[in-house]
Amino acid sequence: MLHPLIENAYKVLSGAVLSREEALALAENLPAEDLLDLVSLANKVRKKFAPAITACSIVNAKSGRCGQNCRFCAQSAFHATGIETYGLLAPEAALAAAKQAWAHGVTAFGYVTSGRGWDRPDREFQRILETFDLIHRELPELKICASLGILSETCVELLAAHHVWRYNMNLQTSPARYAELVADTHSIAEKIATIQLMKRYGITNCTGGIFGLGETWADRVDMALSIRELDVEGSPLNILLPIPGTPLEHQSPVSPAEAARIFAIFRLILPGKMLKFCAGRETVMKDFQGLLMLSGLNALMTGGYLTTRGRDIPADQEFAARLAEF
Repeated sequence: MLHPLIENAYKVLSGAVLSREEALALAENLPAEDLLDLVSLANKVRKKFAPAITACSIVNAKSGRCGQNCRFCAQSAFHATGIETYGLLAPEAALAAAKQAWAHGVTAFGYVTSGRGWDRPDREFQRILETFDLIHRELPELKICASLGILSETCVELLAAHHVWRYNMNLQTSPARYAELVADTHSIAEKIATIQLMKRYGITNCTGGIFGLGETWADRVDMALSIRELDVEGSPLNILLPIPGTPLEHQSPVSPAEAARIFAIFRLILPGKMLKFCAGRETVMKDFQGLLMLSGLNALMTGGYLTTRGRDIPADQEFAARLAEF
């Protein structure tokens, strides 16, 4: 017999909305022995509302020396992490990375820079736009995604004019806890304002967060509900790899069972959205990544991440094909 909490959650398959109280009950009160039933339900919801398994790849187009004090981030100039730092990639170098991804069948390519963002389209921002134009000319069918930080309306309008398909702006955690993780260098309200500008100019959004920051289950559920309220198209979900030199370097890692519960609850809250497993898939979850992808996820990031390596694209393509059989 199914646990009553899971029996109740089956209503999501009929289009009903899971409430905050119901999601918290699944997070905090569902016994461990019933976790696989929750995973199974999440996969059923995924198959009904978001069945396709997709993959994307990114290039770290500007690394490190970031003036934002995010306690979890290796690229912050406030932390001595020893990562490789460099300025904006030449357009030709970004194009080469895009061509490599396209050659392996990846159709969505993310261009990511460190830093707070742009208030005005300065020379560096114009170079980014020139890079996008070059990629569009050489690879007209490739979808360009961008992650450039907090932007002004003028900059967002220019991204739309240069045919950026999707923008990544992560909430990282619940709105109530965000200031605790970022020491006064920017606010979550500024991030939400950027997301809303993207929507206004017809750019789709990829908005997710990180687990393992010391957050509560209420923080996790509230982040999912905030994402649902923003009605974005997709959510990248990351498991923190504690990085030496950051304030969270000694943070206890999320266990595979805990990650499965997180992902399943996110699928029940966001039944039709793209939920993408990003950082932590190979490094933290290792042998459990297949189980976690079957906990309701329908996308993955392949190749490298920003400051850590990922799995090579052909291996992930075979992995995704196998997942589609379940």
